[in-house]
Amino acid sequence: MIPPILLVGFGKMGGAMMTGWREQGLAPSVAVDPNATPAHTDNLRVVARAADIPADFAPAAIVLAVKPQVAAETLPFYARFKGSAMLSIMAGRSIAWLSGKLGTDAVVRAMPNTPAAIRQGITVACAGPGIDAVQLALCDRLLAAIGTVVWTPDEGLIDPVTAVSGGGPAYVFLLAELLERAAIEQGIPKDMARALARQTVAGAGALLAASPEDADVLRRNVTSPGGTTERALAVMMEPRAWPETVSRAIEAATLRSRELGG
Repeated sequence: MIPPILLVGFGKMGGAMMTGWREQGLAPSVAVDPNATPAHTDNLRVVARAADIPADFAPAAIVLAVKPQVAAETLPFYARFKGSAMLSIMAGRSIAWLSGKLGTDAVVRAMPNTPAAIRQGITVACAGPGIDAVQLALCDRLLAAIGTVVWTPDEGLIDPVTAVSGGGPAYVFLLAELLERAAIEQGIPKDMARALARQTVAGAGALLAASPEDADVLRRNVTSPGGTTERALAVMMEPRAWPETVSRAIEAATLRSRELGG
């Protein structure tokens, strides 16, 4: 049984995490979100404001899943829960910044991604100096409920991680979108183009996950000398095409994560 959790921010990522926890058995918990409809089930009360949290509620961990842009005005409402582990999945906001707003060093900074919705996410996490062994184990369990967890002692890695895996699903979805569009341009009917693009991306991802081979080996396995794939890759791998574009995109997202940290 997962102990009581206070989830602050019940959007897509927060909702995906809550689903994973409830599947594993969750003690009565509370979620706060001004945009959510207040509700109460056996193990989850959803409220609109911090003031609506039951006075006797004592969470083992508080999961901060609000937008970083509203964090400064939101977090002080939860500083009273100093005995709880604070697990932040906000982009940009550093452990030191979070500790200052919350009045505790018992902080974990983590970056999951949206495949958490089907328990196929990956999260990189870094623990602050005030996290004890019990709190660390709880945070690891909460993150493992939505996929793979990788811990790092280097908080500086979280910003590029945000750029690579945090935003990575959007880049993959863009690839599917562009494949579908290109297929239609070549005369393939829309429904067929959609099926081809989606299953190609999904199947290639499943193969990559199942194979011990590096991605470049799998790419070469598809690329027959003098064939159609080789011709396509010659365009995509021009220096100013995918190689430079992807590097620039990750650099831009990393910079933005650091900017959000203030």
